[in-house]
Amino acid sequence: MDDGAHAGLPNYLRSFTVDAVDVEIIRILAADGRITNVDLAAALGLAPSTVHARVRSLVERGVITGFHAAVDQRALGKGLQAIIGVTLRPGARAGSIRAFADDVRRLPQVLQVWFVGGTDDFLVHIAVEGTSQMREFVVEHLSAQQSVASTRTSIVFEYHRNTVTAPFR
Repeated sequence: MDDGAHAGLPNYLRSFTVDAVDVEIIRILAADGRITNVDLAAALGLAPSTVHARVRSLVERGVITGFHAAVDQRALGKGLQAIIGVTLRPGARAGSIRAFADDVRRLPQVLQVWFVGGTDDFLVHIAVEGTSQMREFVVEHLSAQQSVASTRTSIVFEYHRNTVTAPFR
């Protein structure tokens, strides 16, 4: 738990001890976020009240930041996914980093946005119906922005999320 040295700081600035039981709870929840507390407790060999308290603590401390549904984008008619590397113009970077991230992540085609170091400034994960919608997304929502210097698109053939597999067919 918190050693007291970080009292009063927001959770994301505190350092917490995560023990072996917490790690196992996280592993099981990452594989199945819908597991019941009773089943989670049985898998760990602990009392349900103990597991409930530990999960609540992990959430309150910001170790677990949410529980998410894994969505098959193909079932929604979005069978093409891509990761688009975006490089911002050097002179526009300081003021445009936050604005770019805020604008792009609100677009319905966007699944995830990462601000990264390296060749690209951002990686944008999208799901669209087909190649014409991908082209439209890149041209209208990325290349059209004054702050964007270049884009580089990689098609996603298959991906695996932690222990949850989401194959493309």
